[in-house]
Amino acid sequence: MAFTLLAPTVAGPEDARYDEALIELAATRGPTAAIWTAKQGLVVPRTYRRHEGFEAQSAEYALSGWPVTVRMSGGGIVPQGPGIINVSLAYCTDGNPMDNSDAAYQLLCNVLGGAMAKMGVHAHAAAVEGSFCDGRYNLAIGEGEHRQKVAGTAQLWRRCPTSEHKNRQVVLVHALVLACVDTDIVTRRANDFEKALGTDRRYLPERTVSLHTLVHACQTPNHKGEPDSTFIKKINTLLAEQITGATLPSGSLKAY
Repeated sequence: MAFTLLAPTVAGPEDARYDEALIELAATRGPTAAIWTAKQGLVVPRTYRRHEGFEAQSAEYALSGWPVTVRMSGGGIVPQGPGIINVSLAYCTDGNPMDNSDAAYQLLCNVLGGAMAKMGVHAHAAAVEGSFCDGRYNLAIGEGEHRQKVAGTAQLWRRCPTSEHKNRQVVLVHALVLACVDTDIVTRRANDFEKALGTDRRYLPERTVSLHTLVHACQTPNHKGEPDSTFIKKINTLLAEQITGATLPSGSLKAY
């Protein structure tokens, strides 16, 4: 089995929960993947709804051009928008999420790491303390206190049993790649929202880094502060190549 990579839409940036549609596609058509960009905003897991001021603050942020979307997968707050690339993979597997989640993360990290290596950036899976939406399957460079996050990952699982496979599940594993973005600005946005909610979570901009900065050794994407479209296109091409050549974990199943 191989992934079917969805063609980019001509409508422009997608809704922040666009890739959740891949779950149904994977269940009915087989392994499905997408490389996409979301509209500018912040995305949070469902746990953020527990905060008393969440709805009011979300409405205020929407008026400022940074709408807040609640996603179904776990993790923490993340920014979305120009210069940030999303990579989503969905496929069926037989068994419990706890027994298969590491394999899904490793598959995604192999795709991301392979593309980055083609650009001369050698990243590895690691937690990066102080980064937003930290997790042990970030893609990072450096070691120890000098470690910086280039991409973050998360998962969402749905049961889709069949008569033949009672434990069949669909996993959506996705990544947010800081491709060509000012990490100071997006980290500040995440911190401001945490502060508005009254939480004590704060993130350090120096614990994240844009892939564009690593490749070109500059502090901002360009003099206008806009993403480098040629650079973005190159990354997308390399990611597509890695997805096309990806090998699914053992235990993966066909669609209906």
